Amino acid sequence: MMRNEKGITLIGFLVVAIFLGLFALATIKLIPVYLEYGKVQSSLEKTKTELDGKSPSVADIYQQLENRWNIEDIRRVDFKEVKVTREPRSFKVRAMYEARVYYIGNIYLVAEFDKSVDILR
Repeated sequence: MMRNEKGITLIGFLVVAIFLGLFALATIKLIPVYLEYGKVQSSLEKTKTELDGKSPSVADIYQQLENRWNIEDIRRVDFKEVKVTREPRSFKVRAMYEARVYYIGNIYLVAEFDKSVDILR
């Protein structure tokens, strides 16, 4: 009498284990990138809260950003790369950047971020 065996073969198990391992490695590599993006968001929001309605100049905005960047220890994007544009009743402060993280071999993981706030004059 023949028995039907059920289960996963060794090769199937290795393929699944490699796939899950690569996914876990990508997750581990990207966590710091997203944590830092959270710091960038927080810094922009706190700058908005601090300067909203106080007639700040562009220099005041950059000074506030520099202070927040130093406190939060943000390294992937420099506060000088943040664009401040004058609009009729506000300043638009926009942090748009790309973060590249080494993965394996010559493969990199790339994440693009775009956050902006409007600071009223």
